[in-house]
Amino acid sequence: MGELEKGLQGLQTGADVLFVLMGAILVFAMHGGFAFLEAGTVRHKNQVNALCKILVDFAISTLAYFFVGYAVAYGVSFLASAEEISGAGRGFDPQGFTLVKFFFLATFAAAVPAIISGGIAERARFAPQCLATALIVGLFYPFFEGLVWNKNYGIQEGFFGTILGAEFHDFAGSIVVHAVGGWMGFAAVRQLGARAGRFDKGRSIGVPPSSIPWLAMGSWMLCVGWFGFNVMSAQTLKSVTGLVALNSLMAMCGGIIAALIAGEGDPGFIHNGALAGLVAVCAGSDVMHPVGALIVGGMAGVIFVVMFQVMAERWQIDDVLGVWPLHGLCGLWGGIACGIFGLKTFGGMGGVSFLAQLFGSLGGALYGLIAGALVYWVVDTVLGFRLSPEDERRGADLAIHKISANPEDDVRTGRV
Repeated sequence: MGELEKGLQGLQTGADVLFVLMGAILVFAMHGGFAFLEAGTVRHKNQVNALCKILVDFAISTLAYFFVGYAVAYGVSFLASAEEISGAGRGFDPQGFTLVKFFFLATFAAAVPAIISGGIAERARFAPQCLATALIVGLFYPFFEGLVWNKNYGIQEGFFGTILGAEFHDFAGSIVVHAVGGWMGFAAVRQLGARAGRFDKGRSIGVPPSSIPWLAMGSWMLCVGWFGFNVMSAQTLKSVTGLVALNSLMAMCGGIIAALIAGEGDPGFIHNGALAGLVAVCAGSDVMHPVGALIVGGMAGVIFVVMFQVMAERWQIDDVLGVWPLHGLCGLWGGIACGIFGLKTFGGMGGVSFLAQLFGSLGGALYGLIAGALVYWVVDTVLGFRLSPEDERRGADLAIHKISANPEDDVRTGRV
């Protein structure tokens, strides 16, 4: 290989390292969005807990994924010398590309407990949630991630490719991240039970959010970071395409407009409608036509609004941020929709199979439900998952963190 060719190859690798690093930073910023979305949705007495949960969950997720999870998914261990993991060792790409890929995928993995956090807000104990995060990101999430994205155990080629006509396609994680996380969240919410006073004699008692501006800021942060989540899932400059960016934009707008109409102008529905559209488009953002993405996002906005209301008012299940309809159902819809709007018949790029998308999507949802039920049953049995009635009444801020969101005001008014 000539010096010029080596130089060009090094430049390409360096550009890819920077590209994926920027994607990792954007998705990392999304976790601030998760935090503020939850802080604005819960009551004032639980805002500090919401902010702390997301940050601590991210730290635990990163460590669990570094020491265990990444090896489960991709068969790569970082317990080697810095020289080896930077590119000199077998299985590690030059210039630390494998390391920034880990950072990028770790931000995806950490999104799963961040998703679940919103469903179990205001009544979960801190230590059991931390244990659940370690189990999910260290074992259960990477096992499914490896099946889909690393083609572990030959299921992609053998079952999906040979029998169903195409491999299961999930470009940016409608199923791997969102549906799995949303259905785990459903299991966690069921294990935990409703907040005190949420339902009374068959009636749903509304709990107003503490701050619409914080909620809205969380949504905006997530929307901005999502373009790193989706576009940079290409992982190399050679593979990146503007189609993903435009489809993400169209799906987001479709979700906003649909939620505006279906939710009759409710600001919570509007801001979550944007997220519903983005959740749904992840799987097929690289193969759909922009009009198809608009339809997929619009349908997701309606699914979120309708099922959030059904869940609370008819089923009386207390999912605080609506993580099951938002991530579980909209993610499921997105995985299936990829097998419709990704087809050339509907203007897509092709290369997908409806049956493969249907089976893969339903399989991911079922896996998330079973894994979540197991994890949260274990933590509840071993540690006790729920706050005591008195601590729940006081709020998780004082009960767990010994401080409120506005400590100066509390001291001045004598509340603490």
